Amino acid sequence: MENFIIKDENALYYETGYSCDNALFIAFGDVGYFITDGRYETEAKENLKHNKYAISLVITRDLIRSARAILKKHEKSTLIYNPQELSAFFFERLKNGIKINFIQKPNFHQQKRMIKTADEIALLEHSQQLNFKAFKKFAKFLSKKGKSSTESFLHYKSKDFLSHKGAFDLSFNPIVGINANAAKPHALPSNDKLHVGDLLLFDAGLKYKRYCSDMTRTGFFGKNGISFKKQQNFTDSKLQKIYDIVLKAQESAIKGAKPGMLASEVDALARNVIEKEGFGKYFVHSTGHGIGLDIHELPNISQRSKIVLQEGMVFSIEPGIYIPNYYGVRIEDLVVLEANGARIIGETS
Repeated sequence: MENFIIKDENALYYETGYSCDNALFIAFGDVGYFITDGRYETEAKENLKHNKYAISLVITRDLIRSARAILKKHEKSTLIYNPQELSAFFFERLKNGIKINFIQKPNFHQQKRMIKTADEIALLEHSQQLNFKAFKKFAKFLSKKGKSSTESFLHYKSKDFLSHKGAFDLSFNPIVGINANAAKPHALPSNDKLHVGDLLLFDAGLKYKRYCSDMTRTGFFGKNGISFKKQQNFTDSKLQKIYDIVLKAQESAIKGAKPGMLASEVDALARNVIEKEGFGKYFVHSTGHGIGLDIHELPNISQRSKIVLQEGMVFSIEPGIYIPNYYGVRIEDLVVLEANGARIIGETS
């Protein structure tokens, strides 16, 4: 087993079954030290799981001082750390005068979590199923009461449906974009109002037992309201063409993704469809990202990613076309990579 130190809350939870906003976990083989302060002592005792490590709970007023005392007991060992996670100030204080071979390994913990267990896949699937249900309820609300509402109000209301009235946390701040605002991939809600004939883009997710879901739909708000089904009928023929191109790009990437491929090859499956139709410069982000305890994990499905895809990886497929000052279209699903290819998770009838 590797020796490492972590501070990130999701990494802490993955390793120990518990996390808080002021803690460290140090592992030397199968021995672990969970270091936190007195505010979290009771919860830590109740929730720390010892199935991976024999964990000692260390309560302190100074995390670094206590960590240094532990490291001194393991001098001449190696210890992996993520330089993206620990600040330079924190790391310099930690290592000063300690005879440990510190090894930089950027993002090592997400690499460790990249292939999901069957239990993790089940949690992600259930999270996405709950997300599908929230999308359907939000669509019903939009159809009945959404007309003339501002993006800001709809953004606020969407959180009720996503959280299932407070039962779940959200994966991220949802995106609600009408027409031109949808052309901003991470649009902030404005005071633009929703009218019949408008395009509405909705990107959202929730957490189930800390595992994230994520989905994007782009829909047409007609006289009878809106649905977030993949088949959409826009009155604007140019917009319909763009929507159909994005849908084709997504379907191509999902159908073509196989174990053993490079992640960049899956990105190319989607990107090539969009570029062939002359909209390549309007596809301004990667095709997808891994998902798990973090909303953005490995593998990154991008043009430069050399990650070899393997069974058990879970990631999004979300191509888009964004025409500034006009409209944006994105369609996103989560897939799990299985022996025969990618399977969309969470779909409900």
